[in-house]
Amino acid sequence: MSRTILAVDDSLSMRRMVAHVLRLGGYEVLEAGDGEEALEVARSRQVDAVLTDQSMPKMDGIALVRRLRAIAGYADTPIMVLTTESSADMKRKGREAGATGWMVKPFDPERLLQVFQRIVP
Repeated sequence: MSRTILAVDDSLSMRRMVAHVLRLGGYEVLEAGDGEEALEVARSRQVDAVLTDQSMPKMDGIALVRRLRAIAGYADTPIMVLTTESSADMKRKGREAGATGWMVKPFDPERLLQVFQRIVP
């Protein structure tokens, strides 16, 4: 059974790169260009994990994490934030919102796959 990951990033090139890496790892990947689109996808289909950017128009990654946690079925879903933001304060806000983990861009494709293989076996 294929595991499904929702990749959220307003940068099409970054979203495609992340999706490509995850697909090589055997995951099915759904894509969303912003937080609002991600919520629509999450409400229409349960996913096994979410990978979101932090800095996006309309709704940032931390707000998305909070909103996802409020949806039935997403209380325990792994949600990783992949972003250029690396401050301790931002990471703390992410944890408080319910993020499972935080990775800083640019990302190492092998490391990204290792993380998802651990949280979504």
